[in-house]
Amino acid sequence: MSESETSSRKESGESGGTLKQSVARTLKWNVIDRLSSQVLYLVTGVVLARELTQEEYGLVGAIQVFHVFASLFVDSGFAAVLLQRKSPTRLEYSTVLWFNVAMSLAIYMLLYILAPVIADLFQGDVRLIPLSRVMFLTFIINAFSIVQVNRLTKLMDTRMVAVSNSLGLVAGAVVGIYLAVTGYGAWALVWQAIVISVVKVAILWLTSGWTPLWRFSFESLRGFVRLGSGVTISSVLNTVFLTMGSFVIGHKVSLVTLGYYTQADKWSKMGVTSLSQVFTSSFVPLLSGVQDDSERYARMCGKTHRLAAYLLFPAMGLLAVMATPIFHTLFGTKWDPSIVLFQLLLMRGIFMVLSSLYGNFMLSLAKSKLLVLTETVKDVTSVVAVIVTLPYIAMTSGGNVVYGVEIFLWGQLVASVVTWLVTLVYVIRITGRPFMSYLADLAPYVAVTTLGSLPCALIAGAFEMLPPVLCCVEAIVFVAVYVGVNALLKSRIQADVLGYLFGRFMKNKMAV
Repeated sequence: MSESETSSRKESGESGGTLKQSVARTLKWNVIDRLSSQVLYLVTGVVLARELTQEEYGLVGAIQVFHVFASLFVDSGFAAVLLQRKSPTRLEYSTVLWFNVAMSLAIYMLLYILAPVIADLFQGDVRLIPLSRVMFLTFIINAFSIVQVNRLTKLMDTRMVAVSNSLGLVAGAVVGIYLAVTGYGAWALVWQAIVISVVKVAILWLTSGWTPLWRFSFESLRGFVRLGSGVTISSVLNTVFLTMGSFVIGHKVSLVTLGYYTQADKWSKMGVTSLSQVFTSSFVPLLSGVQDDSERYARMCGKTHRLAAYLLFPAMGLLAVMATPIFHTLFGTKWDPSIVLFQLLLMRGIFMVLSSLYGNFMLSLAKSKLLVLTETVKDVTSVVAVIVTLPYIAMTSGGNVVYGVEIFLWGQLVASVVTWLVTLVYVIRITGRPFMSYLADLAPYVAVTTLGSLPCALIAGAFEMLPPVLCCVEAIVFVAVYVGVNALLKSRIQADVLGYLFGRFMKNKMAV
């Protein structure tokens, strides 16, 4: 069998078992990747949050505004095109790799020159100049990992992606914590990012078994431009939406307030971004593989949507309910102003994840124009919300230094709801599933999440407990209610999830 035929079989999920087993295995490793990463991220983040000041977090938060934008142009959406294609060739992978490297070098040189301008935009703080010039080196390093990760994701073999992420975070944690406790301030966060990128890239190249051709195909590149440009424009618009808050707060309020917002945003993204990444890595290759069978495609979209709802609503709901004891357990009272911002960002995150999932439906069908259109709607509604709430963003009330930022985030939440509704309208058109089917996918899990949250809120108000104890009690009660009620309702999704988990457990136990 030729290499291309083998690759094609793997990419369609037929190698090593059934399609369902391939999806389950991929989803398992993606979940392991995100969970292990978040645990390591949590441990490191707690130590750094205790050692560093709000202003130092604000400095790095300001750099991140430009960092995430520039990262998009390094790839230019070509990785998404590779995922969408059924059988990318080695030459196509190689072309994208060399393009990524060239773009990363060009962008780094540009931002190196513009570092003083970046400092002027954020209160003229000259500390941003050397910090940003070192932080932006991650563009060049990460450019070497994009194709490696993409190729393993396409093959539905993400085990080493999970391993590289985890080992990178371990190494970054050691360096970051050491620099923080020895007084290096914001540099601890910068060098942590550098080390994470270096370790991840090294492991992927040492273990993947893939090497690029020393060739570059302009013909292949042109083939990527149509969909890739649409994905890039969509991603840029999405990044405008995500970074708008950091830029406006850092520019209009203060770096200290930006520090509170950055902390809330970072911890909320542990749930929001992780779920989005798991869904993208697990389901875009699957859905693109059946894009020519409209009936089967619609069924898979429905099941994906229900699985997303089953995981998304309880994750966000539990984190929101437990926000205060979580922050008090991890940080004491140092970051209390971040708690309400964290809760608002989680609420917004629900609609962001759903909209991102719908974007995956569009991407799997190569509907790049719809991606751009829906992201444009998101940005327009977000800008309108900014215009409405901007006069209040620097307000304080009764010692609440983030009162104005709360108003700002309520506006962004409304914008996210509007975006979700508009995106849903377009997804209904391309999948052929009716509006009520999509609502029926979501409604049971919204209701059960609400039901599980009520006793947690009552426990927090009625009993005095140490924050760690309260976290454990609320988590146990919530999970018991959520799983128990779904069992009574005979949730098929829960039955599939538990059946897979316990099935794998029993097989492993018998194998031992």
